Amino acid sequence: MEIIHEITPLNGRDVLYIADRHKKEFNYPIHNHDVYELNFVEHAAGVRRIVGDSSEVIGDYDLVLITSPDLEHVWEQHECRSEDVHEVTIQFDLDMSEEGLFGRNPFRSIYNMVQQARKGLCFPLSAIMHVYPLIVGLSQVKDGFYAVQQFMSILYELSRCDGARTLATSSYAKVNVESDSRRVLKVKNYISLHYQDELRLQELASIAGMSPSAFSRFFKLHTGRNLSDYIIDLRLGYAARQLVDTAKSVSEISYMCGFNNLSNFNRIFKKKKGCSPTKFRENYRKTRIIV
Repeated sequence: MEIIHEITPLNGRDVLYIADRHKKEFNYPIHNHDVYELNFVEHAAGVRRIVGDSSEVIGDYDLVLITSPDLEHVWEQHECRSEDVHEVTIQFDLDMSEEGLFGRNPFRSIYNMVQQARKGLCFPLSAIMHVYPLIVGLSQVKDGFYAVQQFMSILYELSRCDGARTLATSSYAKVNVESDSRRVLKVKNYISLHYQDELRLQELASIAGMSPSAFSRFFKLHTGRNLSDYIIDLRLGYAARQLVDTAKSVSEISYMCGFNNLSNFNRIFKKKKGCSPTKFRENYRKTRIIV
């Protein structure tokens, strides 16, 4: 695949670019871009959606928010046989920094959602159906002010939904870890700095000032994941990024990312990513293009 750095139609004074289209196939290559994007598709069961190191086959409806300029993404035809796919792509250029309007209380949920979406954020069907009329009707709003107002309503409703999940791993998307718990954040930061080394439960628990058994329960309670699974996923994210961005051998990358056994790395990578490290690299073979 060639990863295209897309130059969008938005200029410095624009806020929204809305592309509402019906089509039979997905043929746009994998790409990234500087502006934010909300992408909706319906009647597209069997399409493969790739966002960073996440690869999933979607159902009839899909809605994803991407707010990182470095996160490549694509919707591929794969096994989709639909004759009438409906896709609405909304690209937007807004200052969503914490110092601006979106850092204020009424917009706080949108700000938090945008931070999550740096890894790609996928919404559940219930949320999609909730905002469906607003999304499919957006291109019909001719007045720019009211179009932005309607889009803001879409973002707000999505920011309040339950069940949205991130797609790419933090390490692949180059996103700093965040947590409500200072203890968990302290341990995550330590793991991020020392993921290449052997990490022992006793050592990590002592950083949090807890016993190993208590820390294991505490970590899962605050993150929803076992500590070992978190470490493996973090290492795999770094490994996937190395496979995409460097020419280092698979063996070299596996040891660089904390795996001391190549066959074990290959097995875990295939289980988590759905393909071998070599195949993953082939799929992401890239040439940077500016269009």
